[in-house]
Amino acid sequence: MQRRKFIWGTSGSMMVLGLALSGCTTTSPTNASGQQLDKRHTIDAGVDSTLTRLYATANGSRELVRKAHGVLIFPSVIDAGFVVGGQYGEGSLRVADQTVGYYSTVTGSIGWQIGAQSRAIVLLFMTQESLNRFRNADGWSAGGDASVAVLKIGANGNVDTTTASSQVNAFVLTNNGLMAGASLEGTKITRIKSL
Repeated sequence: MQRRKFIWGTSGSMMVLGLALSGCTTTSPTNASGQQLDKRHTIDAGVDSTLTRLYATANGSRELVRKAHGVLIFPSVIDAGFVVGGQYGEGSLRVADQTVGYYSTVTGSIGWQIGAQSRAIVLLFMTQESLNRFRNADGWSAGGDASVAVLKIGANGNVDTTTASSQVNAFVLTNNGLMAGASLEGTKITRIKSL
């Protein structure tokens, strides 16, 4: 009889202990999902603000964005360095005005440089094929996976449509407007799976 009490007591104790420990985690699932939701809202607010600024800065940009099959917007890409530099930013991909994924961009560079600056990058996937290639890639790089035409403003104050003939077009915005002579070669873009 003693043996049965011990086994029942041990099994019952183990079950109670297991249930108690399963509730102990470092972050609650509710807290983690709340942080992810906050991060998505922050990125999306930055994306909306960037598009508004682009439309005000570059005549004809709204029409190009409408024609695009997908638009990837990085509201704030921080570029910093001291001899060795790099840039990092987070943004979202929109298809038919709906966010369909969140992405990060990273670029490294070596050469004489000092300081930091922020810029926004807007990539326009003008064909369904270029959008599909981007979305199906495990990691995507400008210049490696697709050539990217950086758009500029023509003499008439409108987007220079002669440079808008690529499958992937891009705008690079600084606080002063469109960045002239910008290059996105080597820019790596990866999906943020946690968002």
